[in-house]
Amino acid sequence: MTHERDPARRPVLAVDQGTSGTKALVVCPERGVIGTGAAPVRPRFLPGGLVEVDPAELLSSVVEAGRAALADAGEPVAAIGLANQGETVLAWDPETGEPLTDALVWQDRRAESVCAELGAHQDELRQLTGLPLDPYFAAPKMAWLRRHRTRRGAVTTSDAWLVHRLTGAYVTDAATAGRTQLLDLDTVEWSPRALELYGLGDEHLPRVVDSAGEFGTTTAFGPEIPLTGLLVDQQAALLGQDVTAPGSAKCTYGTGAFLLAQTGAHPRRGDSGLVSCVAWRLAGRSSYCLDGQVYTAASAVRWLADLGVIAGAEDIDPIGSAVPDAGGVTFVPALAGLAAPWWRGDLRGSVSGLGLDTTAGHLVRALCEGIAAQVVALADAVAADMGEPLTSLRVDGGLTRSALLMQAQADLLQLPIEVAELTESTALGAAAVARIGIDPTLTVADAVPEWRPAAVYEPRIGADLAAERLAGFRSAVSALMERTS
Repeated sequence: MTHERDPARRPVLAVDQGTSGTKALVVCPERGVIGTGAAPVRPRFLPGGLVEVDPAELLSSVVEAGRAALADAGEPVAAIGLANQGETVLAWDPETGEPLTDALVWQDRRAESVCAELGAHQDELRQLTGLPLDPYFAAPKMAWLRRHRTRRGAVTTSDAWLVHRLTGAYVTDAATAGRTQLLDLDTVEWSPRALELYGLGDEHLPRVVDSAGEFGTTTAFGPEIPLTGLLVDQQAALLGQDVTAPGSAKCTYGTGAFLLAQTGAHPRRGDSGLVSCVAWRLAGRSSYCLDGQVYTAASAVRWLADLGVIAGAEDIDPIGSAVPDAGGVTFVPALAGLAAPWWRGDLRGSVSGLGLDTTAGHLVRALCEGIAAQVVALADAVAADMGEPLTSLRVDGGLTRSALLMQAQADLLQLPIEVAELTESTALGAAAVARIGIDPTLTVADAVPEWRPAAVYEPRIGADLAAERLAGFRSAVSALMERTS
C-alpha cells in the first residue's frame, strides 16, 4: 500500500494552542517534523490577578500557525490534532460561534469568591472530580462568567469553542473535561452533583469524547482536512514524551511548569496536594495521571525581563553563569500564587537575602532554584502518593533550553533530568492522537515517537547541599504563608 493510499502513513498537522502563542508542526511518522509554524497570543495581565485574552486572537493564532506549518512542509496532511490550554474559558453563541465574553485565562484568579462560597463542599468535589477547589480550574470561572457577565449562549473551555469554529462540532475530550471540576473522575462523564454545586445544572455542555476519533472537518487551513485528535496540553506532552508506564513522569517548562506522573488504568486519589485526573481516553478506555502545577515559570522570567534585570530568556545562562551561586538570595516566584502542593493562590512572590553585593546573576540563579524547588515539591508529592520515588524526570518546553535551569533541577531533585529532543512535546502528543484517530488499530506505542533525550543533566552537588538549599526555600514559603494566614 502506498503512502498516498494509506492515510496513517501520511503527515499530520499538530497544533498546540498555548497561553502566549500557538505552535504548529507537520509531523511525518517516518521523517519526523517536516514543517513548523507559530503565532503569538497576547494575554492581558490586569490588577488583582486578572488574566484575559481576546478569543478571536486564539482562533487567528491557530489558523496562522497551522497555515505556516503547512506552507513550510509543502505537502498535504491526512488529519489534524489540536492541543489546548485546558482551564481557559469563555461564553459564546452556539448559533453564530461569536464570543460573548473575553476568555478568562487559566491563571485568572477572579473566581476566588465562587470557591470561597463552596468551601464546605471542597472534600466532596475533590472526591468526585479529583481536583481541589481553586479558581485555576475551569468550573469556578464558568460560574463567575454566568454570575457577572452573561446568561446567554454556552460557557465552555476554549477548546470546545475552537473546535466548533473549525468544524461545527460541539465536543471536548475527556482529559480537557477533567480540568473543569465538573467531570466524574470514575465514570468520565459530567457529574450532575458538581454541576449542581456550581449552579451550572442547566448548562448544555459539550459531548465528552475520546482523544482520538472523527470529530469533523475544516477548511480553515486550505483544503478540507479531518480533525481526528483532541487533547489538553499537559497530557499531550505526557503522551508526546512517551510517559505511558505507571510511575514515570515528565515536567513541561512553559508559561508555568507542570509535572505529570502516569498512574495507569485507575485514578489514584492521593493526599499530598496533587491533582488526580484523566490522562487520555482512547477506544473508551481511560488512562489516569497525577498532576502538579507551578503557576509561573517562563512568565516569571518575562517578569524579570520587564523589570530590566535581563533582556529575555536567552540571558538566563550568560547572566546567571557569571556568579557561582545565588549568593544567599532566595526567590519564591509565586507571582500568580502557589499551586500544588500548597494551593495558596492568594500568596504573592518574595525575594529575600538581598544585599549590596547582590547582582542580576544572583537574582537569575535564585529564580532558577525557586522554579526547580517547586518542581521538587511536586516530585516529592508524587513519590508519597505512588509509594515509591521517581528514578528520573523527562522534561520539555522552551525553558529546557536553559542549561542553568536544567542543572539546578538535577541538583535539587538529585535525579537525572532527561531533556526532550524536541521541545514541542505537546504538539507531538497531539500528532499521536491524530494518527490514532485516522487508524484506530494503532497502539499508543505505534503512534508515539521513540524517546531519545537530547541531553541528560546529572546532579553536580551532593544530597546534603541540595537538602540545605531546599530547606531555605521551604522556610521562605513558610514565612509567606504565616504572613498571610
